[in-house]
Amino acid sequence: MAYIFFGPHIRKLVVIVDVIDQNRALVDGPCTQVRRQAMPFKGIQFTDFILKFPHSACQKYVREAWEKADINAKWAATRWAKKIEAREKKVKMTDFDRYKVMKAKKMRNRLIKIEVKKLQKAALLKASPKKALPAKGQLQ
Repeated sequence: MAYIFFGPHIRKLVVIVDVIDQNRALVDGPCTQVRRQAMPFKGIQFTDFILKFPHSACQKYVREAWEKADINAKWAATRWAKKIEAREKKVKMTDFDRYKVMKAKKMRNRLIKIEVKKLQKAALLKASPKKALPAKGQLQ
């Protein structure tokens, strides 16, 4: 499996069906609308997913293996896919959305600061024992 990061099919998953030479691979993306084609290795990044199918199998077998392994759901659950999605959401944010995020961060930081000060104060009181009052009849 590979992720395309360059070219007309950017941000899509494909299966490497065959290696043509040291620079290109034959890829197919039956569930991501990528037709079988030669693609340079410089334009794809390998993922951890591996599909088992016969050598140079037709698209039918690749699709069956893809659906059997449930690649789309597994990909959506990866940190890599989540980072890409978060980056896309951040790019699409409006000015007002950025303002709301700023206010939320300020509120979160204020609450954290208050809690840290409470914990520091509690630790300080615990660390320094209270001065014992002298017993009756003892001189100070």
